[in-house]
Amino acid sequence: MSREIALLEKLEKDLSLKELQIKSLLTITQAINDNVPAEGLYNMYRSFLSWELGITRMGLFIPSEEEDEKWDCATHINIDKEDLTPLEIIKYLIPYKRLHTIKEDDAKELQPFDIIIPVFHKDRPIAYSLIGGIKSKEDLYNKIQFITTITNIIAVAIENKRLFKRQIIQERLKKEIELASNVQKMLIPDELPVTEYYEASSIYKPHFNIGGDYLDFIDFDRGRFIFCIADISGKGVAAALLMANFQAMIQSLIYQYRDLETFIFALNQTVHRVTKSDKFITFFIGEVDLQKRTLKYINAGHYPPVLYQSGKIRRLTSGCTVIGVFEKLPEINEELISIEEGALIMSFTDGLADLKNKEGNYFEDKGIETFAMENGHLSAQQFNDNLLVTIDQYRGEEEYPDDIAVITCKIKKFL
Repeated sequence: MSREIALLEKLEKDLSLKELQIKSLLTITQAINDNVPAEGLYNMYRSFLSWELGITRMGLFIPSEEEDEKWDCATHINIDKEDLTPLEIIKYLIPYKRLHTIKEDDAKELQPFDIIIPVFHKDRPIAYSLIGGIKSKEDLYNKIQFITTITNIIAVAIENKRLFKRQIIQERLKKEIELASNVQKMLIPDELPVTEYYEASSIYKPHFNIGGDYLDFIDFDRGRFIFCIADISGKGVAAALLMANFQAMIQSLIYQYRDLETFIFALNQTVHRVTKSDKFITFFIGEVDLQKRTLKYINAGHYPPVLYQSGKIRRLTSGCTVIGVFEKLPEINEELISIEEGALIMSFTDGLADLKNKEGNYFEDKGIETFAMENGHLSAQQFNDNLLVTIDQYRGEEEYPDDIAVITCKIKKFL
């Protein structure tokens, strides 16, 4: 009779444990469906293990959201996080891909615990749970099975939250990039003017969807026009937004100041006020006067453009330091050059010079000047078309190392 009573009591305990487990799983499942924050799920995990199952020691470790290959202790019971830091303990957990019972010959750091429960997504670990205080408890097997189940559910739920959050961030970034890319496309002129007196043509190849290079052309009256090119430090959305701001500054200031020196002075102050020296811009601006037959320019730390005329090459280097670093530019030097019919001015960003071939050799000044000498007699459009063929042949299968922007101006005849 006593044996039957003992069996009945055992069945009642088993039933009670199963009811507890089912109730716990339903509660956690409902919490996950209700999108309870990660901290809430950690609290539930700690509470179930401590209050419902009598676990006296626990540490749950998950990958850090802030640093790759780093781990955090998400929740714990009766352990000192300073004595058992994720950086120290994770190296002992990584080797295990399935439940492991801690033995005497395991690392001393693991000895306060009984089992290691690893949770994997495919081949990637997403959680490790260290459990202690269950060796002397009844129904050991069932409890371990339940702890393993609940650990897996919590770990997978947290990982799904991480993936969903990352997806939202990626989608937001994608939309920001698309927006910035559209803004940038509107800023870079699709077509430049071709008249009986002059011709302008451009090339623009961003390294990724968004680059930091900028070019523009402004046609004034009485046979005078301005062309400019810039390289904004940094890439991505920030560079594109600064580019939009920079274009607005140029369009506003160029009509206020008749001379380039005053224009550059005011442009630098405006950029510095916006960026607080956090960004800088290399910039070249040239002004052609077809009545006076002159080219006036300022080079603000930009890669020197090439002037081709009468079969000779001249680099345009005079100017000042980069835009935006100093509140006031220490010195600005404007140069005035007489130009001839047939002259060609090629302005470009450093992505062209930095182009490499499969041997690792750069295109550099030598390649640029050689090309200009051989093609300077052509129209601006033909010059740029040939340049595209040349650089594609030169780089072969190599990627563009940086953005490439080119604006080429050809003087056909004077007024």
